Amino acid sequence: MQDQLKVHLIQTDTVWKNITENIENISQKISQITEQADLFVLPEMFSTGFVMEPSEVAEPMDGTAVTWMIDTAKSKDCAITGSLIIKENNKFYNRLIFVHPSGEIEYYNKKHLFSHAGEDKVYTTGTERKIIEYKGWKIAAFVCYDLRFPVWSRNTENYHIALYVANWPKTRINAWDILLKARAIENICYTIGVNRIGIDANELEYIGHSQITNPLGNNIKKSTIAVEDIISTTLYKAEILKDRKDFKFLEDRDDFQLKN
Repeated sequence: MQDQLKVHLIQTDTVWKNITENIENISQKISQITEQADLFVLPEMFSTGFVMEPSEVAEPMDGTAVTWMIDTAKSKDCAITGSLIIKENNKFYNRLIFVHPSGEIEYYNKKHLFSHAGEDKVYTTGTERKIIEYKGWKIAAFVCYDLRFPVWSRNTENYHIALYVANWPKTRINAWDILLKARAIENICYTIGVNRIGIDANELEYIGHSQITNPLGNNIKKSTIAVEDIISTTLYKAEILKDRKDFKFLEDRDDFQLKN
């Protein structure tokens, strides 16, 4: 068990449908990190961009990107996470992959597919929440649009971190900033949000705003300029436990049943 967690958020400009180039770029960023690392966090669909033609770029679970994640986790002795386009049983998933330093894989299939862009027409929705246990921390895994749905993020497992990887465009970035704070406050947890930068093939602009927010809704670290960036900080479990002791809001939450 570990009371501190050193996290590095890697905010990149994703090259459209170019798995090799994106992995090379992220590898260079990771190689620049010389301080302690417990967890690297990458954006949504970090190897391709937010593609609605998954048949062109989807990989299996033993494909190039997942294999690279396993190799990186083992060589850096550090967990790594981000979402990929995965094909499995003739279905396509926007899948968050979490690789432990040992190479063990856990994953979460995005529940809330972004119907505004037609994601629900080409990808299969996830049906199960995922709480990852890592070094004594409980991490709730989510992807982008999930952030808008507080019931799905509801902290019924006493998790410590709500983690959101995203391709969240500039036009709605104010919602991204506000909702990351809201999820932290209502769940008395840290929120980690990692977004991309740049302009994709659909002419959507992304300006980052990758950030870590504490249980009281205050930003610990935030990227405020639209450049490739590494946002690093240390999270302290004692801060969460103190806030939950001082403010017993989770004990007053309503009981209800979630139906898929």
